[in-house]
Amino acid sequence: MAALSFVLAIYLRLGSATWEQADGYLIEGVVVFAAIAGMVFLRTGVYRGVWRYASLPDLYALARAATLTILIFLPVIFLVSRAQDYPRSAIIINWFTLMALTGGPRLIYRVIKDGGLKHVFERSNPNAVPVAILGADDEAEQFARAMSRDKSAPYTVVGMIDPSGRRTGQQIRGLEIHDGSKGLDAPLDVIRKRGPRPQRLVLTSDNNSPDRVREALKAVERHGMSLSRVGRLTDFSDGGATSVQIRPVAVEDLLGRAQTAVDRDSIARLVAGRRILVTGAGGTIGGELVRQIAALGPQHLTLVELSEVALYEIDMEMARLFPDVSRRAMLRDIRDRARLDRALEQERPEIVFHAAALKHVPLAESNPNECVLTNVGGTMNVANACHAAGVPTMVLISTDKAVNPSSIMGATKRIAELYIQALGRAGDGTRFATVRFGNVLGSAGSVVPLFQRQLAAGGPLTVTHADMTRFMMTVREAVELVLQASALDGESGDLFVLEMGEPVRIQDLARQMIRLAGFVPDEEVHVTFTGIRPGEKMHEELIYDDETLKPTARTGINVATGRTASLDDLRHALEALVEHARAGDAGETPRRIHAIVPEFPAT
Repeated sequence: MAALSFVLAIYLRLGSATWEQADGYLIEGVVVFAAIAGMVFLRTGVYRGVWRYASLPDLYALARAATLTILIFLPVIFLVSRAQDYPRSAIIINWFTLMALTGGPRLIYRVIKDGGLKHVFERSNPNAVPVAILGADDEAEQFARAMSRDKSAPYTVVGMIDPSGRRTGQQIRGLEIHDGSKGLDAPLDVIRKRGPRPQRLVLTSDNNSPDRVREALKAVERHGMSLSRVGRLTDFSDGGATSVQIRPVAVEDLLGRAQTAVDRDSIARLVAGRRILVTGAGGTIGGELVRQIAALGPQHLTLVELSEVALYEIDMEMARLFPDVSRRAMLRDIRDRARLDRALEQERPEIVFHAAALKHVPLAESNPNECVLTNVGGTMNVANACHAAGVPTMVLISTDKAVNPSSIMGATKRIAELYIQALGRAGDGTRFATVRFGNVLGSAGSVVPLFQRQLAAGGPLTVTHADMTRFMMTVREAVELVLQASALDGESGDLFVLEMGEPVRIQDLARQMIRLAGFVPDEEVHVTFTGIRPGEKMHEELIYDDETLKPTARTGINVATGRTASLDDLRHALEALVEHARAGDAGETPRRIHAIVPEFPAT
């Protein structure tokens, strides 16, 4: 293009006489001018610009390169031939022809791509908070563009990092793309040395995997930055800079592992066209069960819940999101067997998911009898009612706290497991199954909402012990695997255990949440340790020592085989325990639980 621009400039100056008057210097001038332009373009980085993202900074770079080329060409051509016959005005013309031939194709390409010039001439905000983008793709370009449109944009992009390394050395909107394939420390150091120190690292959605988030979290902690992300392209609009927002990293991204994939076709076959009942439908797990089941087209969905407010909220959500799904919201207490029998007789469910339970460990410790009446007596009522009504399948939602329990809550859930297993092994009609998994991120009463409230109040974040760990799973993943386990072929009484990955240290989770909120742990927001509460364990377990795990047809789901109990003996003991809890002697309750679950300490 530089060589052609030289010829075009001479032609525009001399017209049809070009070939006669310029014969003595045309070839010489073309070679010299093209060679100088090539060196200048290489030095100024013009070749690194990505055409599809051409914008005003690229035009500025081309203008600087064209000016420098002309300024160098003048003395060089004077030294070579003293430019005796070369028309002086052609120098000025050459600047315009060079700009037209180098910038024109870029603008045309961008106009074709965007359908106009509105994204080319955009302004930057020198007072905005500097950020670096992890990604060199459409979202990175759109975010950088949105932040440069007007003076009120809150952020300005000072560097881009390509984790794949494929676009290393290229430019988008005048920003050099750095190599992030070997880690983020080196490119962040380079960005900091060459311009404003970035205060935040922003992830594009293609670079938002758990492994990438974990790597980014470690990097920003070392560099004193915070971590955020941008939404997918469908979140963007042309309404201005404020339409593209930096958003917190989702709770799911704190897992540090990929979520387990499920066979959605088998889950759809389980639910579609069936009558489904969910107890505890207003809770975290129950509510997510309701949402996912409703999306799969059941014939009828029954929502059973004791809390009027929780039932109202999930029922209104179903009315808004799934108005065509037949449903009924029923205020019921699972402790009331007669009312449960009536509900099953009226609703005729084919599958019952039992998610209703008291699960808050400290509250269960101070109210052991209430926990027994709900988690033990309520589960027996639901299971017995399902058996009496001929419900084909009932699934109990359990917890890792049922393994070697140290709390009333965990022990009562273990008793519920034992009863469902024994009832299932009796093999009389209803297929019973239990699904056991660990903590659910973001569930009501769990640590994540607590940390969020404490962050909103300015801290500190409270952790009971520095070394405490928990298995973590997202509510969506947990419910998907519950449905997947329910769809598997197996024996009645099966106890499915979900794979949870490595346990997460609660202290690390707290610090990650502080960092994701844009604060520096132990400087702006502190983490304090309050001591282990009654009933809490340092480390949870997923199976007993005498249980063995056998894989199923689906990755992430195993069947635990271990001890079983006689249904008649167990039923007699549980009925006595429930009657004792109903009488109100809370001091004796732990010892009676210990007689059924020896792993639970009596005192």
